[in-house]
Amino acid sequence: MPEVPDEMALLVADVYEAAGALRRSGEAIAAAEGQTQARWQVLGVVSDEPLPVARAARRLGITRQGVQRVANELVRDGLADFRPNPDHRSSPLLGLTDRGRGVLGGITDRAAAAHQVLAAGIAPADIAAARDLLRRVTEQVRRQQGE
Repeated sequence: MPEVPDEMALLVADVYEAAGALRRSGEAIAAAEGQTQARWQVLGVVSDEPLPVARAARRLGITRQGVQRVANELVRDGLADFRPNPDHRSSPLLGLTDRGRGVLGGITDRAAAAHQVLAAGIAPADIAAARDLLRRVTEQVRRQQGE
């Protein structure tokens, strides 16, 4: 049974390698619109509905302080704004401005084009199978960590 742990170790290494390559690609896509990947992620997480910074951070799986720093930059640059939160007076909601929606739209369009290139020559069923496997591995890790 030693081949299973070896294969899992290799899968983990491959996932980290893919994540690094995709992160670099994402940075280049965001940079073409004058943004960073961190800013892209925060714009994206509040694109459907304004959220408190703490909830946005939980959804992204990063620290509240990191999201707060990026949120402040986005507000400073007119891409987002803080709005009153009817449920919690001291925790405003972060939402996109029209300008922020435009920037996010530009990044999203660039990402869609990049994804078309990445998917060329790969059967949709193979992509779906890879996604399924990654979701199952993620769920196993979460169960192991008691999440």
